[in-house]
Amino acid sequence: MPFGNTHNNYKLKFSAEDEYPDLSKHNNHMAKALTLDIYKKLRDKQTPSGFTLDDVIQTGVDNPGHPFIMTVGCVAGDEETYEVFKDLLDPVIQDRHGGYKPTDKHKTDLNFENLKGGDDLDPKYVLSSRVRTGRSIIGYTLPPHCSRGERRAIEKMSIEALNSLDGEFKGKYYPLKDMSDKEQQQLIDDHFLFDKPVSPLLLASGMARDWPDARGIWHNDNKTFLVWVNEEDHLRVIAMEKGGNMKEVFRRFCVGLQKIEAVFKKHNHGFMWNEHLGYVLTCPSNLGTGLRGGVHVKLPNLSKHAKFEEVLTRLRLQKRGTGGVDTAAEGGVFDISNADRLGFSEVEQVQMVVDGVKLMIEMEKKLEKGGSIDDMVPAQK
Repeated sequence: MPFGNTHNNYKLKFSAEDEYPDLSKHNNHMAKALTLDIYKKLRDKQTPSGFTLDDVIQTGVDNPGHPFIMTVGCVAGDEETYEVFKDLLDPVIQDRHGGYKPTDKHKTDLNFENLKGGDDLDPKYVLSSRVRTGRSIIGYTLPPHCSRGERRAIEKMSIEALNSLDGEFKGKYYPLKDMSDKEQQQLIDDHFLFDKPVSPLLLASGMARDWPDARGIWHNDNKTFLVWVNEEDHLRVIAMEKGGNMKEVFRRFCVGLQKIEAVFKKHNHGFMWNEHLGYVLTCPSNLGTGLRGGVHVKLPNLSKHAKFEEVLTRLRLQKRGTGGVDTAAEGGVFDISNADRLGFSEVEQVQMVVDGVKLMIEMEKKLEKGGSIDDMVPAQK
């Protein structure tokens, strides 16, 4: 079932005990935080658009989580979700984002000139660089909750904003429902296409309703700046290129984002942001910057070294296989990116990637020559 209907007012005829989900086999942040007392306190509340506690938690109830990977287990349906259900979501955010407290303030810095270096990552090791984030548009509910009309309005505004870009950003929008087979194949070959969500996490939260209505992809003519419309977030913005020039990728990312936001603001629909949570997005794991700056980098020796995991942790970085979140690395090539989203600015997070990857390449070179890297292991950042 793609979407469980949790909007049922008759549930309040039953006690909280009768309605409380069985979370005994669950390993996700929501299950860890949701006590019966919190459920009792929040179950009859809803946001102005009608998002309820059961809507927030359904994806985490239906997907117990992975024994080794702690999933988040909840989503927001609108900007107000994080306020109305903060008794549940504050502990989830604190747990997921390394102790980020309800009183903490987030920093935003999209001035690419503040990044030091980043244009000198060794292209023999770094195959490609990319930076991505999400954005939510003020005045609309988020993908787990939005109506068809809202989704279509977001698409319409997005097309207008993106079609107004010029110079290096000039490009074309491809609506998913009108895409020719040839266009579709080209986008798959370019690794640009997002497929119909098959992830149970997305399905159980209601993000795949009405697929492919009002979904699409826009990219510039150079294929270095890409926007997904109405997938997990209203907008997913991605800048990328082959090689190791992270400075240039980050510049394009910042400039493109600011140009897009300027057009939305003309319509009085800027991006959701507040000083506690930074940019407000569907999944609590992406709050803050929503930014993942990553490089595909060859580390065949370092990745076999006993200290590899420790080095990553100390540099505040994480690794994935190059095929995405749950894939294994092939040929010693890893996707290395920042582990943090909340509490550090965009510049700080990309700086951690640039500095950390540079150090890891130095380590790799030393191991190639049969040297020891024990004296190179960094202190905890």
